[in-house]
Amino acid sequence: MSDPSVNQSSNHQSSFTQPAWRNALAGLQMLFVAFGALVLMPLITGLDPSVALFTAGIGTILFQFITKQQVPIFLASSFVFIAPIAYSVQTWGVAAAMGSLFVTGLVYVAIASLVAVRGAGFLHRLMPPVVTGPIIMVIGLGLAPIAVNMAMGKTGDGAAELFPYMDSLIVSMSALLTTLLVATLGKGIFRLLPIMAGVIVGYIMASIMGMVTTEAVSSAEWFAIPNFITPEFQLAAILFMLPVAIAPAIEHVGDILAIGSVTGKDYTKKPGLHRTLLGDGLATSLASLFGGPPNTTYSEVTGAVMLTKMFNPRIMIWAACFAICLAFIGKFGIALQTIPAPVMGGILILLFGSIATVGLNILVKAQVDLADQRNLVIVSTTLVFGIGGMAIGNADFSLTGISLCGLVAILMNLFLPKTKIDEDNLDQETAIAKDLVDHNRS
Repeated sequence: MSDPSVNQSSNHQSSFTQPAWRNALAGLQMLFVAFGALVLMPLITGLDPSVALFTAGIGTILFQFITKQQVPIFLASSFVFIAPIAYSVQTWGVAAAMGSLFVTGLVYVAIASLVAVRGAGFLHRLMPPVVTGPIIMVIGLGLAPIAVNMAMGKTGDGAAELFPYMDSLIVSMSALLTTLLVATLGKGIFRLLPIMAGVIVGYIMASIMGMVTTEAVSSAEWFAIPNFITPEFQLAAILFMLPVAIAPAIEHVGDILAIGSVTGKDYTKKPGLHRTLLGDGLATSLASLFGGPPNTTYSEVTGAVMLTKMFNPRIMIWAACFAICLAFIGKFGIALQTIPAPVMGGILILLFGSIATVGLNILVKAQVDLADQRNLVIVSTTLVFGIGGMAIGNADFSLTGISLCGLVAILMNLFLPKTKIDEDNLDQETAIAKDLVDHNRS
């Protein structure tokens, strides 16, 4: 019987000795895997998908530079930011939202500095599973109304009807069913493309139902500069967005541990969690300068890396270059904006539900004892604050949603009396990430 570690090592070496053209094809494949979720985020929040492609590309290149091309990661926007960005755009405008995201990137930098000084275990003490689990559940459950409204042909907030109800249900359920079937029955690389498959089938159904208009695509230029936006800095918008950085920081740690389990390397030590967090932070700030959504490590790509055994980070640079090129194809960007809301709504039903399930899985795998009154108080308060829409503040500034519940969860964990001392390591998080990777391998 062959040694798995030997096989993994040989796979590691072979992926680094591929000719450039093979790496380029692998990079295009990685972008293809990430593409569905990559463009959904800007479409939901009203941002330009072409700008999102451009900023994902330059953000990934910056990340690879900071981490010295050691981590096979592609950067794109986290769904954590959907609700905060949508609210910020509606309240203060796109430019102010970008300014707040620029400062949010600096929060990553601050966290990276603390990790560099105090070690990675600092994050476990600050955000143990009893904190991270309910926060991630709130992200998924809090976004659920947006998905349902869009699936029924309404705007995300349900304020206006965009398409007839029955037509919208047919389209959204077609997209949802396709996504479900590909995610559960797909084999090989196709198992990693449920969102893409759902978009294609949903788009075809929407075209049949007369929901798609292509006049703008026909009149668009082939080459076009994306709609870049210069950020503005408003204190209220900045203060609202800052606590949101907590959730993607949690997500980042999980992604780094997961990709480390796949490749057999400990990226928390080399290049170090402080470098990967720094890469995310600076990439987020850079993206905001162009009007793009935040850049964070991207979970979907981990599955593709696990399947293809392509461990060479240069592949991600190729993916980034392809993303940048696509950003300047005008017809492509306009075509993405013709995807009707019911198509996205059908897919988001599964996607947001999956996010909530990840949070629940963290609590289960970490064996968080909810019979312990301290744990019960933290989890229950976090869930009700986040899902119930609790707001603290006034007309000029308020904390609500993920911003509020994330901050409350961390403060309760810090100040409520502990029944046991938190360990100064990431062993729990590592075990959860390894279990998830092992499950996906099976």
